[in-house]
Amino acid sequence: MATNPPKGDGHRNGAVRDRSQTQTPSGHWVKRDTNTGQFMDVKSDGKPFKGVTKEK
Repeated sequence: MATNPPKGDGHRNGAVRDRSQTQTPSGHWVKRDTNTGQFMDVKSDGKPFKGVTKEK
């Protein structure tokens, strides 16, 4: 996991690598591995993943 100083302040600089996210028609956000195209995780609270690039 990447860390950016100061340690423990709760944020990162830059996007998470090799990941992207898209929103489903139902409003859930789905995280995808850009290398394999596999779906990895779903967020059902309506908020996008932090630090993950959004697909167009």
